[in-house]
Amino acid sequence: MKFSFIIIFIIILLNSCDISRKESNYNPVARVNDTFLMFDEIDKSSFTGLNQKDSIMKIQMIINNWATRRLLEEVAFINLDKEKQLEFEVLVEQYKSDLHTSAYLEALVKKNLDTVISNSELEKVYFQNKELFVLKEDLVKLRYINHDLNLPNAKEIKERFKRYNFDDQLVLDSISIQFKSFFLNDSVWIKSDQVISKIKPLQKGFNKLLLKKLNFIQLKDSLGLYLVEIKNFVGINNQAPLAYVLPTLKQIIINKRKLKLVNQLKSEIVNDAIENKNFEIYD
Repeated sequence: MKFSFIIIFIIILLNSCDISRKESNYNPVARVNDTFLMFDEIDKSSFTGLNQKDSIMKIQMIINNWATRRLLEEVAFINLDKEKQLEFEVLVEQYKSDLHTSAYLEALVKKNLDTVISNSELEKVYFQNKELFVLKEDLVKLRYINHDLNLPNAKEIKERFKRYNFDDQLVLDSISIQFKSFFLNDSVWIKSDQVISKIKPLQKGFNKLLLKKLNFIQLKDSLGLYLVEIKNFVGINNQAPLAYVLPTLKQIIINKRKLKLVNQLKSEIVNDAIENKNFEIYD
């Protein structure tokens, strides 16, 4: 490979505004025996932002990698026995067939799949598969705020946090920039380990047991004050709440529908072919 050619190639590559339309696109960049690497086969976007030196290094790497692959392929073709080559050809054809059929079925499924799931269906799957939804970690519903110890409006924050009516929610949300960290959506189940990682005092001794008590907790350390309101708790090895496993339930239902639809589509294709005399089995 001539170094001067690489420089010319890079100059064309970097200075062309509409390189895909240029005649140089169809010129060969490198050759391995009877196979050519053409200009338009190289991804031009991968050179964006590179200076000339880096671009030269990159094009050298691209050409060398291409040549190595081609040479290995040719050597392998020469040295592999015919039986192995035939075996690979069958595998390649099978892979192509699988790609085509999978893409076609996927498009049909996407077009025809019913993704609406009723609450009754979710509950049915939930109760029929209880053994799948046993907790491997504690879950908790809570809200918390962590703020500096010397915050001027600390008393008001505490009152609003404990009362937590609609107005309180709006106010606390509007002043949340004052908080070091917070989580106010107490209708969502979260893993207790996530809570403990955020509320540092819970990491000490028996403090983590406080999560099991449904009440208001106030904790503090050298970094600040923690206000915690625990709304609900479910321990490890208990049945997971339905709301917590909703994404899994939906995926189970959708997967079952997909499988049923794919089998139905396959049957229809075969039956249509038989009806139209495009498929027959000889006696």
